Amino acid sequence: MKTHLGKAERDRVLVRGHDLTGDLLGSTSFTEMVGLILLNRRPSAAETRMLDALLVVLVEHGLVKPVVAARFVYSNAPESLQAAVAASLLGAGSRHLGSSEWTARFLQEALAAPGGANAPIAELAARIADDHESRRERIAGIGHRTHPDGDPRAVRLFELARETGTYGRHCELIEAVAAEAGRRRGSPLPVNVTGAIAAIASDLGFRWEITRAFALIGRTLGALGHIQEEMDEPIADELISQIQSSVEYEP
Repeated sequence: MKTHLGKAERDRVLVRGHDLTGDLLGSTSFTEMVGLILLNRRPSAAETRMLDALLVVLVEHGLVKPVVAARFVYSNAPESLQAAVAASLLGAGSRHLGSSEWTARFLQEALAAPGGANAPIAELAARIADDHESRRERIAGIGHRTHPDGDPRAVRLFELARETGTYGRHCELIEAVAAEAGRRRGSPLPVNVTGAIAAIASDLGFRWEITRAFALIGRTLGALGHIQEEMDEPIADELISQIQSSVEYEP
């Protein structure tokens, strides 16, 4: 058995070939560690700035279901902080937080397909729209219930991608997919935050299966914030009372 990630020895800890205390602590940021661990390389200064944004953008989005779940679990089991954090992450899926994975998959597969690397972006976007229509599936990474006129987080991420030189073919493609899908529907379907994360992470070299990590890392911090607020200003009991009082019982 072997691992390329790290090893604990008697007098040192190695991480990707670097001495943790001698080479990394005090000189390497958490964002740089994300690149080192997941890409097996130190990101450039521009890439680090972009990765910082990807890690920050999903930390908080109000009283959404995952953080409500965290508050409920903490209220029931305050001795288990990790269970409350886990509760907030377990629901990351097709409808919330997890769509960056599915978006990155169709983007990467489209560009990796025979001829995809050099095909016109508009042609690839039409193929993706056709494929989803044929399966009657919603296209992940576009449209947002709270931000129907455009997700401000996605807009800023693309601005930063252009500023840092990390805007590439995957970013071009998701924006073209959004434009094509909106044209077919007859109303705008702008790229949402997870769609932007998927495209930018793909241009940075992340495999599609790991792009959900940005949501999970960010929301871990967000969940901890909500749990800490639950400690100081609890609302879980009030929320559950409101739910119970509004439910009608039918035997």
